Amino acid sequence: MRIDVAFAPELAKPSPTAVVIDVLRATSTIANALDSGYQRIHCCVSVDDARTLHERLGEGLLAGERSCVRIPGFTFGNSPKEFSTPVGDLVILTTTNGTKALVVASKISNRVLAASLLNASSVVNAVREIGEDVSIICAGVEGTFAMDDAYCAGLLVKLLEGECTDSAVAAVRLYESFQTPEEGILASKSARNLLTAGLEDDISWCARVDEFSTVPQVVGTTQCSVELGLPVENLT
Repeated sequence: MRIDVAFAPELAKPSPTAVVIDVLRATSTIANALDSGYQRIHCCVSVDDARTLHERLGEGLLAGERSCVRIPGFTFGNSPKEFSTPVGDLVILTTTNGTKALVVASKISNRVLAASLLNASSVVNAVREIGEDVSIICAGVEGTFAMDDAYCAGLLVKLLEGECTDSAVAAVRLYESFQTPEEGILASKSARNLLTAGLEDDISWCARVDEFSTVPQVVGTTQCSVELGLPVENLT
């Protein structure tokens, strides 16, 4: 298995399998939502895309943020804790970075999984079972490097133990330079943005490792959105 890490979506290379990371907070939110009992998460690129999809489907909970702030008129923002008690089956989510990265990944890879620290080992086990080359794609912050995503990428690469590109090796070394997950996350611009927005509780919440066994996978795509679910039986 060849393992590559893209520190921003624009750097991602086509690969049979892609793993998208947005620790703070989209992929952490998706993992919690599906673990809590939501059945489907539609991830949209823009706010207008989310509203249009909600109108077309006639159902779903609108959720998302821009610059860490809940979008006006949406029921929830992007704090994972908001999704611990299901309100229906469907979430329509749009975020500054993570949902865009998932859409980008779906255009260049046949299979796309969503990873965070919360479900790291379960995603690694799924990738091993699939057995294909994998591109680990960091959502970053508006197209730039983000320490929290790179830290999580390093953990995944270390657990996978495959043939690594230089960027994958760099991710492991970055991961090993921190003593704890929370230290690695707090070093990021993503964390600083949350602290400024008064959302510091989300940082410690997302810094927990292997809380969930859920492995969100893209199960459908449109031009501007992807649908994630938990089709565990279809991983291979």
